[in-house]
Amino acid sequence: MLIVMEKNATPDQIKAVEAAVTARGYEARPIPGGERMSIGVLRNKGAVDASLFLGLGGVKDVIPVTRPYKLVSRETRSEDTVVRVGDVAIGNGHMTIIAGPCAIESEAQALTIARHVKDAGAHMFRGGAFKPRTSPYSFQGLGLEGLEILAKVRHETGLPVVTEVMDMATFDQVESYADMIQIGTRNMQNFSLLRRAGRSTRPVLLKRGMAATIDEWLMAAEYIMEGGNTQVILCERGVRTFVHHSRNTLDLSAVPYVRRESHLPIIIDPSHAAGRRDQVIPLSRSSIAVGAHGLMVEVHHQPDQALSDGAQSLYPQQFVQLCRQSQAIFNLLDEGPTAHP
Repeated sequence: MLIVMEKNATPDQIKAVEAAVTARGYEARPIPGGERMSIGVLRNKGAVDASLFLGLGGVKDVIPVTRPYKLVSRETRSEDTVVRVGDVAIGNGHMTIIAGPCAIESEAQALTIARHVKDAGAHMFRGGAFKPRTSPYSFQGLGLEGLEILAKVRHETGLPVVTEVMDMATFDQVESYADMIQIGTRNMQNFSLLRRAGRSTRPVLLKRGMAATIDEWLMAAEYIMEGGNTQVILCERGVRTFVHHSRNTLDLSAVPYVRRESHLPIIIDPSHAAGRRDQVIPLSRSSIAVGAHGLMVEVHHQPDQALSDGAQSLYPQQFVQLCRQSQAIFNLLDEGPTAHP
């Protein structure tokens, strides 16, 4: 349930409504809007009687929320959320490109790629310090040394950095170095990790699980928002199907569906969807065309020597082409900030 307050509702009236909600055993969650405050009613196990709150001072309306993901739902917040990472905006009215190698291999490698992607038009730098790998014998990342290299990349290029957190043991460490924290596909339903992300002061990039439905993905985002962190970005990265012509199947239909259902921004990772370099640019163009708010792309200046995912990493000159074509499509759409019904 969503209790919508009048535009001129006073702080005392808002507090009185919150007290009325908690007095009935529910949780009151203030949700600031563009013009007025709303109060979400959480932890109710069934329908809530709207008449309990309609007569309270300052209350304009009481709206039932039908989706299981309450805070993530556009029923709760009609305006699009724009997440800010430093000076970078991710969300409606913006096309944001995040680029870098799959894994941080050395300081020289990271700085070389960072300079290339910044010159081409990237807004943020990505790189894994801790790497979840299918094989225990594959390169697992540099750990703390990788985080320190990411900090140097930020210092020397000005690009905010995003990297993946894999477990509770390293969460504090990753949080202290990264500008944005990534929850990877294998951890999308690691609920302890999601709850910790909900207490984080950093924006969270939440990747869709490789076999997750969209509702399961949005419920994972709900875990983070329920913990108090409203700065969540969704990332579609392909789902596992029976095909062999690409690593995964990029679900482009997820973009318009998510934009209808949720106020959270959604970006696309075409690199992990494709698993092949020749598909990354076409999938990127398609992603922007269907309304994605940005891209997360793997780039390497020597992909044949990469320690992780070299086959799907673009060469720097290819990344220049991707940025130019994606921006042209975005400009053609002429999309400005709007509120969805």
